[in-house]
Amino acid sequence: METITSWSQLPDFEDAAAEHAFWQEHELDPKLMAGSVHEAVTRESTTITLRFDPRMLSRIKRIARSRFLNYQSMMKQWLAERLEDEMKNP
Repeated sequence: METITSWSQLPDFEDAAAEHAFWQEHELDPKLMAGSVHEAVTRESTTITLRFDPRMLSRIKRIARSRFLNYQSMMKQWLAERLEDEMKNP
């Protein structure tokens, strides 16, 4: 099995089948993987205040509970996903 030691070694895959075939014969170097993990520092977070309609907040909390998530974490996840979408399609 060939080890990938640099992100530049990854090809652009035509489809999922091509990606699957590639990963059958390749693996990522553990050092490369370790370097890609971002560990959040508490200083990187800023506290803000948002005002919600109580019914909307209740619905958000209900959805979060059904997914076994903290509602604030789920909302941050939603915002991060939407931000990514906005950045891809300005």
